[in-house]
Amino acid sequence: MNYSIEEKENIMLVRLEGNLMGDTSANQLLDDVAARVEDDRHLCAVDLSNVSYMNSNGIGVLINLLTKMRNRGGEVVLINPSQQIQKLLVITKLNSIFDIVDSEEDAMAQLNKK
Repeated sequence: MNYSIEEKENIMLVRLEGNLMGDTSANQLLDDVAARVEDDRHLCAVDLSNVSYMNSNGIGVLINLLTKMRNRGGEVVLINPSQQIQKLLVITKLNSIFDIVDSEEDAMAQLNKK
């Protein structure tokens, strides 16, 4: 998995690419996010549009991100998951925990309401 993190309007935008399976890059992602949370960044949009596969470890990464944000009064929004990832989110009932939107603009609007 590859990822990039940028800041937009005090919102952390995390772009993921490849397979989200909880490997070493996922651990690095969590460390990078934790450092930014310490710098008072509590709103996060995660772009899943380029994630082709996610296993239970990948689900754990998303839940870990959400926990870090919510522990600081923040929130996570998921952007444009593939149909396969959407099915996984429904099966695991995570679609009731995460806000899921179609675009980066929708994510920014949703998080700016928080």
